[in-house]
Amino acid sequence: METVELTRLSSKGQVVIPQHLRDELGLKEGETFAVTGKEDMVILKKVTMPSPKEVFDRLHKWGVKFAKERNFKEEDLQAAIKRARRA
Repeated sequence: METVELTRLSSKGQVVIPQHLRDELGLKEGETFAVTGKEDMVILKKVTMPSPKEVFDRLHKWGVKFAKERNFKEEDLQAAIKRARRA
């Protein structure tokens, strides 16, 4: 059975998450959370922010797939860049 613990809001708007919950959920210092509220509830959702490399890799993978599906060639890209630079 889950136990309910009480905590207080500090003057800086901080709330302490009890240690046993941090351990159980694997929460570490510096974690990022999405915060929302409704009526008398505050909900924290742990979010993982992708690294710049992960974002680039995902975008590159999408771009390669996009180009292949449309039979887009390197020459097409170079021509599009030239047109854009003239505009």
